Amino acid sequence: MWEQSPRYPDPRVAVLDQSFLKYRIVLASVEQLATGCRWSEGPVWFGEHRCVLWSDIPNNRILRWDEETGTTSVFRKPSNNANGNTRDRQGRLVTCEHDSRRVTRTEYDGSITVLADSYNGKKLNSPNDVVVAHDGAVWFTDPTFGILGNYEGHVAPSELPMCVYRLDPGGQLDMVCDTVAGPNGLAFSPDESLLYVVASRAEPTRQIHAFDVLDGRRLARQRVFIDAAGGTPDGFRLDVDGNLWCGWGMGTEELDGVRIFNPEGMPIGHIHLPERAANLCWGGRYRNRLFMAASHGLYSLYTNAQGIAGA
Repeated sequence: MWEQSPRYPDPRVAVLDQSFLKYRIVLASVEQLATGCRWSEGPVWFGEHRCVLWSDIPNNRILRWDEETGTTSVFRKPSNNANGNTRDRQGRLVTCEHDSRRVTRTEYDGSITVLADSYNGKKLNSPNDVVVAHDGAVWFTDPTFGILGNYEGHVAPSELPMCVYRLDPGGQLDMVCDTVAGPNGLAFSPDESLLYVVASRAEPTRQIHAFDVLDGRRLARQRVFIDAAGGTPDGFRLDVDGNLWCGWGMGTEELDGVRIFNPEGMPIGHIHLPERAANLCWGGRYRNRLFMAASHGLYSLYTNAQGIAGA
């Protein structure tokens, strides 16, 4: 059973390098906000409503946690086994759906627009995670995880290789990378000159790859940025200093939580959770509150870091 630490600084917030001290608030503790999920994913912050939306994939729902009341409610069910979520530059919800094998946008009136469900006449696999660039382009990963079984989607044949896609604001869908083994979480550097992508089927361990972004449209110079070495990176987001805050775990208990890496790829901190963290987002008034979607729940931690605006 979860128990919040009665002591400051919270021992769950581990300093792996002295450079992490500037991001740790000594009088801030890890908080459990919600529990009872089967597999939490894809949190996204809505500041105007002071709430977090996140996916509970096997339960086929998107949940909502309200900052003002601390209550959790169902935002959407069924959700087509929604996974990753973000917001576009107009503040609308953008969602990856496993069961429908598509990326959608929720309009202001609640209606749903399909942004992408096929490429060159073939169905997408199961869009997993998504980010929106400053130019409004939607970038997403499309592994096969949602069509391998009936737990996070439904069994179906794969018609396309596992790729990273870019959807132009004009509606053109381009495959920008097919060389990442099991592309999963993805995020831009603060200036969008780099794109990081999790290779969740890399051998012998998972990796995070880095790419140069050319003209905001193309990827070049793929390289291994982080070798997980037994950890399990999934989804992640960056702060304004270029540090990667990565959902982590599944190996051993001491790895469960969030692993923080500096822009050189060195681990500098770790937030220990009682379960693996899948994905996270920044929120709160100053984008300094980290919301972490873990296996069965939602957690948060106030930090001295600040998330990238719009990420």
